[in-house]
Amino acid sequence: MSLTATLTSAWSVALPFADAPPKLTDAGNTQLLLAALAGIAAVVLLISWAKFHPFLALIIGAAVMGGVAGVQPADIVTSFTKGLGSTTGSVGLLIALGAMIGKLLQDSGGSETIVDRLIGGVSPRRLPWMMALIAFILGIPLFFEVGVVLLVPVVILVARKLDLSLMKVGIPALAGLSILHGFVPPHPGPLLAIDIVKADLSTVLLYGLVISVPTLIVSGPLLARFVDQWVPVHASGAPGGSDAGPTQTQTQTQTHSRPQTSASEAPRLTKRPGFVPAVLSITLPVILMLLRAIGELTLDEENGVRKFLEFLGTPAVALLLGVLVSMFFLGFRTGMNRSQVEKSVGSALPGIAGILLIVAAGGGFKQMLVDAGVGAVIGDLAKGSGLSPLILGWLIAVGIRLATGSATVATITAAGIVSPLAAGLDKPTLALLVLAVGAGSLFFSHVNDAGFWLVKEYFGLTIGQTIKSWSVMETVISVAGLIFVLLFSLVV
Repeated sequence: MSLTATLTSAWSVALPFADAPPKLTDAGNTQLLLAALAGIAAVVLLISWAKFHPFLALIIGAAVMGGVAGVQPADIVTSFTKGLGSTTGSVGLLIALGAMIGKLLQDSGGSETIVDRLIGGVSPRRLPWMMALIAFILGIPLFFEVGVVLLVPVVILVARKLDLSLMKVGIPALAGLSILHGFVPPHPGPLLAIDIVKADLSTVLLYGLVISVPTLIVSGPLLARFVDQWVPVHASGAPGGSDAGPTQTQTQTQTHSRPQTSASEAPRLTKRPGFVPAVLSITLPVILMLLRAIGELTLDEENGVRKFLEFLGTPAVALLLGVLVSMFFLGFRTGMNRSQVEKSVGSALPGIAGILLIVAAGGGFKQMLVDAGVGAVIGDLAKGSGLSPLILGWLIAVGIRLATGSATVATITAAGIVSPLAAGLDKPTLALLVLAVGAGSLFFSHVNDAGFWLVKEYFGLTIGQTIKSWSVMETVISVAGLIFVLLFSLVV
């Protein structure tokens, strides 16, 4: 089947919209389109120009959209709080549990164990590939910023020791962290899109891991060869260490597209976990969710084994089990007492407060799109344009990403707009829609993205060098991710 035929077929099942909620306004299509533009414009301007926190910008943007659409003030509040509550209950729980696993990995020294084992004895020629693998593994439970803090000292140390270009080692590591952040649950972006379009998490996880591998190869080790020619920086010119970071002025003026982390209050112990326990602790939730997906594909619905796997692979259950296993292997087995384990787990929550608020407000913004009937109107127009939902979701996410610098806001907006189109899509296409939106949300990070400044300062680059390395890498991830999503749609 040709790509065009596949996309056309995917589009043909997108409408009519099923179970559409009653509209809160009798406004016509033109007014609803103006409302959508006004709401999105308010979010963009408040974040990029007025420097509002995305949480506040999304609240105000939803109010502007509802007001222009003619929704009664009381209904605006009801709709927004409904979306905020449902998103917090479904997505917020998973983000919190995932953050706890990542914090235990960080505090126990498990990340150092994984890095030391995989790098030891690797030849300089294979080192970029190994750095990509390390980042891919650590990127499963760790937010992007935490991964950068942990990996940058290793990247610089290895580059100095082996006299390698910083870009040859750094680009694969950054690519691995960024791809996991945009494509794979339990990271906030994919979880948001899954919740908004009602996709199946296990299917998204399975497809996301499959598509992430070729995307990482292209945007990591292979791209690093070219970036090394464009930005010939050696480790001796980098600041090095985890004390480097964006200046106070820069971080205050940039969009928080990724969650900020707080310093750990838990003790760093001399006894580190073993390699196998460390890897098992952080990959257990992924393994359980993948087993659920395999069971759903291969076993009958009434099969007892399938029902058991479906229970274990339920995202909240899988992540809770992951936390408990991590508390044992990364906590008690490394010498932490009960109080220290509790402190490590608890210290994960303040660092994700910001992202939880953005996620919750994004759910309210999405609900206002749906309840006002804006999404259905945009869906009708998109159908007339002949664009596939996959390409449409990617394009919208790209536009919002370029305007705000926030991958999270881009995901929220794009998924909310295409959500009416998702009502009739089958499970595989819904999963690919989530991945297409995730790919678009990573497009061309530049000066309005906090991640841009984080990479610039940690690696000691100029703005021009950061654009030619980090920004190019993010664009390659976005475009390659979309290409592989479209190719994958041919076989599912």
